[in-house]
Amino acid sequence: MPEGARNDPFSGAVFVFRNRRKTAIKVLVYDGQGFWLCHKRFSNGHFAFWPSQRDLEAHELAVLLRGGDPRGTRAVEVWRRVDGG
Repeated sequence: MPEGARNDPFSGAVFVFRNRRKTAIKVLVYDGQGFWLCHKRFSNGHFAFWPSQRDLEAHELAVLLRGGDPRGTRAVEVWRRVDGG
């Protein structure tokens, strides 16, 4: 994603927020017609994992939404295009 697009909600970026007590998560995304805001709060427990100072990968978000810890998954490294230059 281009560097300037990282903070642009109209770029297709997905914004994920967690509360201080680590018991709730909100996901904000723009779909071309309006914003979607999804909110999930755990009845019991809290998030054991949250990435610091970096972007959240899609597989990590999927695991977090189920109340899991992505550090324990054996996900394949995220594919990145390599210039053949």
